[in-house]
Amino acid sequence: MRINHNIAALNTYRQLTVANNAATKAMEKLSSGLRINKAGDDAAGLAISEKMRGQIRGLDQAARNAQDGISLIQTAEGALNETHSILQRMRELAVQAANDTNTEVDRSEIQKEIDQLSQELSRIGANTEFNTQKLLNGTFTGTFHIGANESQNLTLSINDMRGFALGVAGKVSVDLKVTVATGSLAAGTYTIAVDDSSNEYVLLDANGVEMARSTDGKSWSDGSTDPTLAFSFTEAVTRGTIVSDGSNVTGTALVDNLGLQAGTYTVDTTDGYVLDTAGNIVGKWDNTSYKVTDLSGNVTLVQFSADPGVTSFTVGGVDVSSQAAANSAITTINNALEKVSAERSKLGAYQNRLEHTINNLGTASENLTAAESRIRDVDMAREMMEFTRASILSQAAQAMLAQANQLPQGVLQLLR
Repeated sequence: MRINHNIAALNTYRQLTVANNAATKAMEKLSSGLRINKAGDDAAGLAISEKMRGQIRGLDQAARNAQDGISLIQTAEGALNETHSILQRMRELAVQAANDTNTEVDRSEIQKEIDQLSQELSRIGANTEFNTQKLLNGTFTGTFHIGANESQNLTLSINDMRGFALGVAGKVSVDLKVTVATGSLAAGTYTIAVDDSSNEYVLLDANGVEMARSTDGKSWSDGSTDPTLAFSFTEAVTRGTIVSDGSNVTGTALVDNLGLQAGTYTVDTTDGYVLDTAGNIVGKWDNTSYKVTDLSGNVTLVQFSADPGVTSFTVGGVDVSSQAAANSAITTINNALEKVSAERSKLGAYQNRLEHTINNLGTASENLTAAESRIRDVDMAREMMEFTRASILSQAAQAMLAQANQLPQGVLQLLR
């Protein structure tokens, strides 16, 4: 019998330690619900699980990205819905103006509504935003990241849906003032009419008396070989009225529009900028050649010949001032309607695609979550069984350790 080393106690203690460790691990898994709480539990399983977790979280975020993309598309498409309504009203007005039961005055009233509608159409295109990003002015090209990994993208571009791009922004109206070169024109307002027999423009006073005529809208005279009244504009003044103060005459010229939206523009001759009604800088003003370019100075938006002093001009809507113009405007507006319809159709197709993308991402995330769960989550029933076994073994080891500690007491019997 030996007392320096109680081998039975040592063996029992070792078994007790093993049982306690097993019970501790089982409790850790049961309390966390995870089979793998640290790398030592399953090194390979931990690496695979973390990779899956990255994919799952990426897929969930990609689904949110796709939903944000749908929100952006719905914002743009909702604005285009109103654009469609505006164009339909403009078409209706063009059809009305194309009927010769309307007088020139009637058409001028119709033109006022056309001009306002064109301005609103361009305002919608310029101001529609999503998260401060302009959507309908032709500058938006967005990339939606709709996957968990690199380069899993979808790119969307939205075309310019403002009036000029749709072809319904009219010409530029510029007020020109010149001094009568020969004779004088009594102060008053004079109406411009068209002589169908000669295709000349005729200037009539309030009583319908002819005062002057012009073949091109620029050079006006009383029509005699040696005119007693003559004056000339730098651009053609062919419709509306001409106003005289006794020495000078003022008329409105219509100049080709090369890139401006409908609206009123002011010229800041000090800084050389052209501002829209909202005060936004839309171009640069060249007072020497009388033109407006974009801010880069490369693209001419409008150009005309004028005397110094032009400080403002306006851009109207599509022209309906005559039967022929209104008739042509119907086709122009039809073309605009087709452009908007095509853009809305494209946006709808992208929205439907993104909805399918969200469904697919959800399915992939669900399946990967299930796979990751099988690797990392604990089987509660099985682990409870392991915990019970380890707990019983621990209690039994404790009892046996107590018995093993009593064995050396037998040596005392030999000393009696």
